Amino acid sequence: MINYNDVIETLDELETFLRLVENGGLGLENVAGVALATNNSDGRPFVAVLDDRHQLLLGRYVSNDVYENGKDMVRYGTKKPH
Repeated sequence: MINYNDVIETLDELETFLRLVENGGLGLENVAGVALATNNSDGRPFVAVLDDRHQLLLGRYVSNDVYENGKDMVRYGTKKPH
């Protein structure tokens, strides 16, 4: 499920979203990973939360800037405070 009205516009918003996923704050079960992808029908970029079968659990559209500059954050996780 992708929320069409709630777009992640900044890298700070992406980091907050990823921390929620990492900490279980969204109540999702069987989370196995997070990926950046594009919608096949319209090309819009989104961040996808995937289960252990690579099925979409939750998606949020992201701005083009977040898509281009947030790849390492999605790939390697957020920086944890010391």
